[in-house]
Amino acid sequence: MTLNLERCDAAALHRWGWAARGVGDGHPTFETAARALTRCFYDALQADGPDGPSRACALVRCYKTHPYRTLPDDLQREAIAKLRRDDRPPPGMRCVTLLASAGDEPAWNSRHDAGGHMAIPLPTAEAVARWPMIARLAADFGLEPADLVEPSPDMARRRRGRNYGICLVPEALGSAVIPGQAAIVRRPDIRSVLAFGGMLSTGDLFAVVLFCRMLVSSAVAEQFRALALHVKSMLFAFGEHDAFDPTSHPAGARETAS
Repeated sequence: MTLNLERCDAAALHRWGWAARGVGDGHPTFETAARALTRCFYDALQADGPDGPSRACALVRCYKTHPYRTLPDDLQREAIAKLRRDDRPPPGMRCVTLLASAGDEPAWNSRHDAGGHMAIPLPTAEAVARWPMIARLAADFGLEPADLVEPSPDMARRRRGRNYGICLVPEALGSAVIPGQAAIVRRPDIRSVLAFGGMLSTGDLFAVVLFCRMLVSSAVAEQFRALALHVKSMLFAFGEHDAFDPTSHPAGARETAS
């Protein structure tokens, strides 16, 4: 089932949300569910082109905040390498972690090939500001930096009904919010970046990020709150210890189309 990103409305997104929700059902881990979701969004989201419908997104990624202590070894190394010399990582340090990726380039189809975007450490609330996209995402989701650094199930319960959101960067080219301009934004001529997501039962945040080939209006972006609810409902049951696919290995695992 496809969805035209330029002409979608609330009703169309709701119908497509139920279809997409089925794609992620029945997976043993957050990573395998996210892998199916990113592939689904990449394949199914469309835009109007001169020769008919075409893929709306050059790249789709799924992130979540996750405790450093239960990250796989490769992601722990990635996170530690990004800490400043004066950073003292607390025992429960959270990291913004890439769970899945699907896109035009071969390297965009594995979380293991994402380079510096695999695991970003957040040792303190002040550290969130060092990463403009993360800070913008938190603000647009109605969160304080401390909510990312020290999430809790109690916080998720207190925010019930408000623990989902959207973040739109309508003009991606040249935006200080979007990292990797040369590697990601300029090559496939990405126009807008749209993220939607919410808070899991642990209080951790998840976000699906769409790198779109067309300008996305605020009216269209706003409709994605409904889709965030569908995705959150599918992923809500996953916890700290069933986040990663145990068969995934940095030397050989790749997110391929199902």
